[in-house]
Amino acid sequence: MQYGGKIVIGLVIFVGLLLLPTVYDLGAGSAGYKQPKLQMPAPPNDKNCVEDTEWMRKNHMQLLNDWRDWVVRDGKTVYVNSHGEEFEISLQNTCMKCHNDKEQFCDKCHETAEVTPYCWDCHLAPKGAK
Repeated sequence: MQYGGKIVIGLVIFVGLLLLPTVYDLGAGSAGYKQPKLQMPAPPNDKNCVEDTEWMRKNHMQLLNDWRDWVVRDGKTVYVNSHGEEFEISLQNTCMKCHNDKEQFCDKCHETAEVTPYCWDCHLAPKGAK
């Protein structure tokens, strides 16, 4: 094998470049994230959020995607949470009743996480507290 050494060196460099993003993420890449302090609203009529705070932090985008599909594809309009409470499936009429300040609630967290949701392509953005 005349080129064996060069092939091994090439493979080592290739594997190193392939693993670079993973190594970076394990190191300094994700360590710099600090969860922003969000202005948590007081729900009207002492009603809770559709799910617990920690659950919502982790799953709110999946919930909103599920809601969209359930309403548009299945005609389902009521969500029953893990505590058995019923809520209208509506970003505007359910979520935005409490989370009515997009700048202080939505944008703060999305900017920190460096994500760009497309909710406002179709929905009206809330104008802030009344």
